[in-house]
Amino acid sequence: MSQTSQTVATSFLTWVSKTALPLWAARDLDHAQGGFFERMMPDGTMIDDPRRARVVGRQIYVFATAEALGWEGDARTIMRHGLNSLFSYHFSSDETIIPVVDGAGTVMRNDFDLYDQAFVLFGLAAAASIGEDADKLHAKARILRNRMIEGWKHPVAGFEEANPRTLPLKANPHMHILEASLAWEGISADSQWQDLADEIVELCLSRFLCAPHGALHEFFDGEWRPVLEHPDDVVEPGHQAEWAWLLIRWGCLRNRPDALAAAKKLIMIAEGPGKDRRHNLYLNELGPDLVVRDRRMRLWPQTERIKALIALIAITEDADERTKVELWLEEAISGLMKFFEHPVAGSWWEHIDTGGKPIFEPARVSSLYHIMCAANELKRHLASPAF
Repeated sequence: MSQTSQTVATSFLTWVSKTALPLWAARDLDHAQGGFFERMMPDGTMIDDPRRARVVGRQIYVFATAEALGWEGDARTIMRHGLNSLFSYHFSSDETIIPVVDGAGTVMRNDFDLYDQAFVLFGLAAAASIGEDADKLHAKARILRNRMIEGWKHPVAGFEEANPRTLPLKANPHMHILEASLAWEGISADSQWQDLADEIVELCLSRFLCAPHGALHEFFDGEWRPVLEHPDDVVEPGHQAEWAWLLIRWGCLRNRPDALAAAKKLIMIAEGPGKDRRHNLYLNELGPDLVVRDRRMRLWPQTERIKALIALIAITEDADERTKVELWLEEAISGLMKFFEHPVAGSWWEHIDTGGKPIFEPARVSSLYHIMCAANELKRHLASPAF
């Protein structure tokens, strides 16, 4: 990286470790009832929303990763707070995840939700990876995975959304099941994690990526055919990048050039029609024809851009191409930091409007997972000893 890029990257990592993590560590934990508050107003007031299992899983990941990176705060205690909440309120008697409870732990939703299952698995992997009650967490994750397969396995590949079936089927939760499976594969001798990761990638390569441009679509019928007329059918630049990051990780592990080629196409879509050239930020949504549908710019796609570009740099051999991608990476980090220009130091704006101004709305703690993922990848890329 250039000196300028190094400086920008270091500024981002310093903001995460010295400003963002201390803020959320101090304000986000509900010490009275357990769990985490999910939103913060622009004046710093926490909002007492219902608590989602996916957010607990994400916060476990955030603080487990903070400890692994050498953060000076008491990350282990916060991670354990998340695990206590998870086991107290979000595991049902049938070994599935209760998606939503209120602040007192009363169940508000008890239906199967693949997205929540994915993030609980991901959070458990993060905790186990730093040695937290590893035998128990490995066993819990296996039980959760096997129950998910027994109850909601799709007859072709992947998972149903419900039993009895509801449609459309969705790509997005499968992305996070893949993320969790790769996390467990890295720390477990259980080959079923590898098998699950392989199955989801093959499903992505064969069904989620649609002709003629190879973009990642979101909604599918019961046979995994794209439902292009669905009113919410979108091509999300952020998801192009997020899937690309995962496909490059998997493709390198399995020596699969086809996965790497597909990932490069996804990144080119995001960097092409998916990017606002005035502000150098990823846009929210394109239509299936790759025409812009939502010109606002949300925080989380910018973090996924950083992860995807770092992965692309690692597999790019041509020097000129690598330089181009490194410039995109510098642009991506600088763009992300625009969201951090917030009245509460360590918080952020979730959206920037078409004129480049922040939209006044609460910050979502769920975005801290995206920020921390980007910081983790960037720190590895820089081989930086400081955090």
